Amino acid sequence: MTDPKADAVPAEEETPSPGAGESSGEAGGEELKKLAAELDERTNDLKRVTAEYANYRKRVDRDRKLVADQATISVVTGLLPVLDDLDRARTHGDLTGPFASVAEQLTGALSRLGLAGFGEKGDAFDPNRHEAVAHMLSPEVTEPTCIDVMRRGYELGDRLVRPALVAVADPAPAEAKTVDEAADTADAAASEEPKAAEDKPAEGESKEEPEAPAADAEAAGEDAAEVKDEAAEAEPAAEEAKPAEKRKPSPHPKPKAPAEDDGAKGEAETETGSGEEK
Repeated sequence: MTDPKADAVPAEEETPSPGAGESSGEAGGEELKKLAAELDERTNDLKRVTAEYANYRKRVDRDRKLVADQATISVVTGLLPVLDDLDRARTHGDLTGPFASVAEQLTGALSRLGLAGFGEKGDAFDPNRHEAVAHMLSPEVTEPTCIDVMRRGYELGDRLVRPALVAVADPAPAEAKTVDEAADTADAAASEEPKAAEDKPAEGESKEEPEAPAADAEAAGEDAAEVKDEAAEAEPAAEEAKPAEKRKPSPHPKPKAPAEDDGAKGEAETETGSGEEK
């Protein structure tokens, strides 16, 4: 028997033609390009979805925080009058004892929520945070300055809850400064006038002391005038008391009186002599 395998004639190997290889290579390249384009598109879609989700999360977080802040602000706004009363009590020295402990706990709880107060004397005026209720000029400031705080302001984080009520002093111009200095000088002069008026009586009393001798001299002069007047009154009596022989004889002598007249004359002479002795 013959072996069929040995009798079989080997088949001729088929060799690919050059045209078929080039066509298959072109098809593979086009398919690769198509797949690469689809991959880029899917990658861009994934990036877009990821960005949208990230923005959504940020928006949700922001809205959630905004709602929480609004709720906190509504609660804090209701407690601001209580804080104002606590500030007044602290200013007047009434914040003592258990009341002070409760006030500290309340203030600490609100601080942890992010509430912060502002508004002090000497702060620069900020129209975004301060509400001016009074204006004046002052030469002691170089910029608008809060010189008095009627009510403190509060802010929660970066949000303004309530502005502060303040009195503002603006820098005074040079002319106003001159007027103020003149007014101060006038006030100082006016305050010194009462002192000078109080010092004048003391000076008057010191000047009256040297005038005492003049008053004594005037009194002595009055006494001398009285003595002189008395002497003038006494001169007629002295003339009448002079002796009859010293008097000038009368050109028409009177007739002698009777004896009774002589007795009366003697009594008159006796009285005259007693007057001279006096």
